[in-house]
Amino acid sequence: MKVVLFCGGYGMRMRNGPADDVPKPMQLVGPRPLLWHVMRYYAHFGHKDFVLCLGYGARHIKDFFLTYTETASNDFVLRDGRVELLSTDISDWSITFVHTGTESSIGERLRRVREHVADEEIFLANYADVLSDAPLDEMIANFRAADAGASMMVVPPQSTFHCVELEGTKVRTISSAASLPVWENAGFFVLRQEIFDHIPENGDLVEDACGTLAGKGRLVAYPYRGFWQPADTFKERAALDAAYESGERPWMLWEKKAPVGASA
Repeated sequence: MKVVLFCGGYGMRMRNGPADDVPKPMQLVGPRPLLWHVMRYYAHFGHKDFVLCLGYGARHIKDFFLTYTETASNDFVLRDGRVELLSTDISDWSITFVHTGTESSIGERLRRVREHVADEEIFLANYADVLSDAPLDEMIANFRAADAGASMMVVPPQSTFHCVELEGTKVRTISSAASLPVWENAGFFVLRQEIFDHIPENGDLVEDACGTLAGKGRLVAYPYRGFWQPADTFKERAALDAAYESGERPWMLWEKKAPVGASA
């Protein structure tokens, strides 16, 4: 099953200054960028055919894979000056690099790679800047069982702020945002070709396409309360990097058990 990854945004909250043109998915978590961790997650479930929607900072992503060094994250034997890998990350991956515009919306980026997923009844998509240990095979199975055009994973609100309910100027209740009966889009999608019928030119994947499908009763959710961590800011990326260094890496499922096959 093909995986479309949106990795062409500016990532303004992650930049050190105007001269820093490294896109957000290329920010490091441990010795590898966010994008690599996301791709390893999908590959763990057997989905190794990727379509990268490039834009801002595309050269960094291309260069990373064109000069990929397996020894950075794999054990190896150095014998007679030659490297013998004991394991490999990406040797069986297929990666399609498509420049989808610097200013394009997520929906427009998806429209511009339509030909690369045209043969897929169902395909996967991700923002490429969020890490999770969600059971992808279960997510796909639930979608297959539903009469729907799209599925999105949803998570409880991540804000640490408290919400205040007022009656005039008197406070009635104070609740943590995470306790509210609402859910946030988590950025993990399972899609059918039907999704393209609802994305106008320069449109948005969520507001336009998913919003239309929701109105038709053809959008389903996969609620998840397990580990889910975005990397929208330096603080969030630093937290992931610290977790990696401490060995607490719940998103790295490939370290915990043998890879499972795709649920297709």
